[in-house]
Amino acid sequence: MTDALFLTSDDVAGLATSAEYVDAVREGYRQRGEGAPAEPRTKLVNSDPPGMFTTYAAVLPETGAMGGYMYAAGFGERDAWFMTPLFDAESGQPLALLDGASMNPFKTGAAGGVAVDALAREDAESVAVIGSGAQARGQLRATAAVRDLDTVWVYSPTKEHRESFAGEMDRLLDASVAAVASSAAAVEGADVVITATNAPEPVFDGDLLEPGTHVTAMGQYNADKREVDATTIERSKYVPDLRARATEDAGSFLHAMEAGVVTEADIYAELGEVVAGEVPGREDDEEITLFDSGGTGIETVAAAYMLYEKARDEGLGTTIDLAPASEALTGE
Repeated sequence: MTDALFLTSDDVAGLATSAEYVDAVREGYRQRGEGAPAEPRTKLVNSDPPGMFTTYAAVLPETGAMGGYMYAAGFGERDAWFMTPLFDAESGQPLALLDGASMNPFKTGAAGGVAVDALAREDAESVAVIGSGAQARGQLRATAAVRDLDTVWVYSPTKEHRESFAGEMDRLLDASVAAVASSAAAVEGADVVITATNAPEPVFDGDLLEPGTHVTAMGQYNADKREVDATTIERSKYVPDLRARATEDAGSFLHAMEAGVVTEADIYAELGEVVAGEVPGREDDEEITLFDSGGTGIETVAAAYMLYEKARDEGLGTTIDLAPASEALTGE
């Protein structure tokens, strides 16, 4: 039998700061940029009852871990369950099984934070956040970990939600955070624009982006849905988390291709290639950059392994036994 650590959401909640998540995920993307294996998500959809089952995975050899996410959502219960199996990248032995729900906004936010650090202007200090849920919180906190923010404007359609979000983030961050009445008001003059919504149609007009803006779009990974319009894609240096994802489920990019304003050749680079220094990121203060984040096993494995190490050092979690195939694969 092999010992592995089971970590609940309570075990890992609050175990790491946003800055620590960003550091771990940055290292994961560096490895990806130097050739570490990772695949886009596989989403299986069920119609009756409606729901989906999704998986994605990555191997981070230098971290010494591999694994990914498996999650189910919908299916009549209108809820989701996230599980993260983690394995040793050298021996293949299981290390841990994490209830991945509480880390989700932080590891996804960290990918956005890595992109802001790599692609936004060094002097970026104002942020527009469109969305007011857990993912928007994760993105903003990670952005604040890599830039000294002065002003944040937040918009979501429900007035109470955007005002509650603004009040919470204003207390948490050193920046001034305020709710505004439209996405246009949020985007105007912003150095960084973050979209973290479930909207099926664009949430702002790409013509409103000022030269030098960075955009992180992370709320959609559906070929038929998009948070940003074709104008935004056309005006931007386009950087996805995985190149293969851009032509599979990146609805914004696919729609821009259909509109004829970009081609597959306009995918500038994967985020990992920029982080690894294989290609330059931002090359001047006037260009508009865009990170299209649909979620990968890269940030999942990087964050999960960091949490696993911290939990092990603090004596958290429950030990579980797993039988190797040489013992259990008997056919008896």
